[in-house]
Amino acid sequence: MKKILKISCLLFAFSATLVSCKKFDEINQNPLAANSDQVQVEYFINSSIIGSQMDPHIAERIYVLYWEVAGHTSFNGTGLSGGSYNDGWSSDYYGSGYMSGWLNAANSAIQIANEKIAAGKDAAYTNNLLQVARIWRAYLMSELSDLFGPIPINGFQGINPDFASVKDVYYFMLAELKDASSKLDVAVVNPDAVKRHDPAYQYDYTKWKRYANSMRLRLAMRLSEIDASKAKIEFEDAASGLLITAADQNFEVSERGGWDALTGVMSREWNSHYLTATLNTLYTGLGGIKTEDQVPDSLLPAIKPADYAGLKLDQHFPNSTNFPMAGYWLDGLPYTIDPRAYKAYIIPGDFANSNFNAYPSWDNTARTTSRDLLDASGAVQKTINATFHWNAFPGGDWGVKGSRNQIRLFNGTIPRLAHQFRASAAKRIFFASWETYFLLAEAAVKGWTVPMSGQAAYEEGVKSSFTYWGVSSFATSYLASTDYNRAGTSVSWAHTTEPAATHAMNYVDGYTNTPGVANINYPKNDLYRNGAYRNDLLTKIITQKFIAQVPWQPLEAWNDQRRLGLPFFENVVIENPMPNLPALNAGNVMTSQVQFFPQRVRYPSGLRNSNAAGYDQAVQLLGGPDEVLTPLWWAKH
Repeated sequence: MKKILKISCLLFAFSATLVSCKKFDEINQNPLAANSDQVQVEYFINSSIIGSQMDPHIAERIYVLYWEVAGHTSFNGTGLSGGSYNDGWSSDYYGSGYMSGWLNAANSAIQIANEKIAAGKDAAYTNNLLQVARIWRAYLMSELSDLFGPIPINGFQGINPDFASVKDVYYFMLAELKDASSKLDVAVVNPDAVKRHDPAYQYDYTKWKRYANSMRLRLAMRLSEIDASKAKIEFEDAASGLLITAADQNFEVSERGGWDALTGVMSREWNSHYLTATLNTLYTGLGGIKTEDQVPDSLLPAIKPADYAGLKLDQHFPNSTNFPMAGYWLDGLPYTIDPRAYKAYIIPGDFANSNFNAYPSWDNTARTTSRDLLDASGAVQKTINATFHWNAFPGGDWGVKGSRNQIRLFNGTIPRLAHQFRASAAKRIFFASWETYFLLAEAAVKGWTVPMSGQAAYEEGVKSSFTYWGVSSFATSYLASTDYNRAGTSVSWAHTTEPAATHAMNYVDGYTNTPGVANINYPKNDLYRNGAYRNDLLTKIITQKFIAQVPWQPLEAWNDQRRLGLPFFENVVIENPMPNLPALNAGNVMTSQVQFFPQRVRYPSGLRNSNAAGYDQAVQLLGGPDEVLTPLWWAKH
């Protein structure tokens, strides 16, 4: 207990600066002299949950530059998608100020609760706090393992621990969630002084039980491609209990302005948060909802026909990628688009939109929509005003074409994330009802026993997402749509007809203004069922899950792509070879391969110095070199 209390002082000092956490002077005690009677379990839980919200320093590095980039939910540079990583970012995240500290706090809560119970000094709610701490620790362990791979099960307690395989970590987390959930007494009533130390649920234990069971669905499904029997048993058992099925049950924590752990994870003004090529491929055409029914009258003249690809500008937009619209710039708005698209990402030049984000505040780049394409001599070859244009492009090495292209990835020319997510005034969602429904839908497709049909779960997931975005009026016609998006996927559950390999689209040569017709490929996703399916039920489910998780679950988006190869992720551009993706070349760029995408992040270099034996153990358990392209145990191989 003495060792825990010494660590506690630092955690308490940190926690005291955060919302809903009492200051030490309120208990009229010197925190450095705290004894076992004065240490409160709920302080540690509060510190761990709030800390994991990520202050701006670590949020930018992990949430934005690792998860969003690898998960293709917002574009903030090539980075991890190009196979590169940053040891400093990884070290910060792994270190005592962040993940190690959050896990230390959760472990301290567990130890202190157990000691209070053993000593007969527990309150009526102490056992429930013990179970909550175990549930939360399981989430933190999943976040850490999904980024690096093998991690300690008994770690972050002040000693150098043994590392465990990803399989053992997952088995441990699943067992913890099951046992802790079963031991929650939902009849316990908490005093207000305890409730305010839970920033997510205010210690509503029924909601914590729902969260534990839904988390168990998530983790069990992660094993479905590698350990199907275990996945099925765990999933079916969890699905028989209470789950997160409504918005007021979502695990979410309110953000706030300033610079602390509750500041918004997407708040840094220099991060652009562009619409990604992956999202645009999925959004465009999906659901058959016309743009004219979604935008104000002032934007109607910008709408283009359904069969229009845009301006062909292949001297400035490269074709060395399997992004289906490579080489084209859409000089207007798509005819139909998923109604969540214009809510999540704001149309360039739509300054009247209350959700338009004008970051960075110190310049006018977000409101500058006119940019140039240069010729070989550096002179202006063409100027494009991107007002009311809708485009997104892959990262990678654009070579000479990129150096002559001033319009791509410029603040004022590409749709960017809505201001509501940039202003530190939202609620960060860790688990939402739509994810529960899409997990149940996937399980039903696999033939597992779940409480509702696959179609019902799928449609409830879509409706839940539509409600969040305020577009429920479109849900009925959207769910009935048989229109294909640019990946060849439709919405209707009953419509599983595969699209043709290509579809004809009109275009205009951007240099000569000559019209033409091109056969545009529906991309072949070799990672999923050898590329033979674009519109089967699982593709529909994961497409909808991916869209619904934007912008709050970039790690889960990356996890699904690693696990299933879904949804379709385009390859980075390779006008020049990408040194950190050596398998990707001009001869295979139109295919999809595991080695074209990041699989994990390397362990921090400091780990080898601080715990050499543990590092060697971790790499051995990883089953491959400590590299970005080494797949995790549960990931698609």
